[in-house]
Amino acid sequence: MIEAHPLVAMIHAVPTGARVAQEAFAREFPQATVWNVLDDRLLDDARDAGGLTDVLRRRMLRLIGHVMDGGARGLLLTCSSYGDVVDTARSLWGVPVLKSDEALFKAALAGPFERIAVVASTRPAVPAAVAQLQALVPAVRPDRPVDIVTALSEAAADAGTPEATARHLADALTTVGAADADAVLLAQYSLAPARDALAELLDVPVLDGAGAAARELRGLLLPDAGQTVPVPAVAP
Repeated sequence: MIEAHPLVAMIHAVPTGARVAQEAFAREFPQATVWNVLDDRLLDDARDAGGLTDVLRRRMLRLIGHVMDGGARGLLLTCSSYGDVVDTARSLWGVPVLKSDEALFKAALAGPFERIAVVASTRPAVPAAVAQLQALVPAVRPDRPVDIVTALSEAAADAGTPEATARHLADALTTVGAADADAVLLAQYSLAPARDALAELLDVPVLDGAGAAARELRGLLLPDAGQTVPVPAVAP
């Protein structure tokens, strides 16, 4: 049975990411009834632990169980650092569960880009994003190689303004020789406000994932709305 206003849960690790995701759903999937769950220690605890631990994975699964018990018909984890918990969640609950940037990565790989840069402001987000991209390559573009490069700017996390965040990210990309990539993917929702400023600094497309995720869930939960997930709009 298709619900007119399906309950979609989102689990957030930072308030900025929550705001970005809510704005994307209001724009791309307004039919959804959105349920926001915030644990603002998830990211700091993963950073302090040097990555995901079994304790942190169990904590995320408890949060997922909470929204599933509450009747969620779909779930988006907006924190990319916890993406590998999604595979376990999918095996336990029979509703769509999306990693933060899964839809974005599919769209980026389906595009014309040969060299893709992934940039983040928190260390665990980098390997999580690269692992997702590499896992999708055989299915999305088996006959076209892709060069994936990464950059990290922890200073961007506390830059204060989108323009300052963009400058830190651009510096990090330049330092590792990735500023000439065909496209830049933002590995965290919290970086999305800097998208346009970063695109202007680098003069390449900069893509973020919240809108792509909203469109994919809309297609899964409201099939009549169409299931195509186009490449998100990018800054010129």
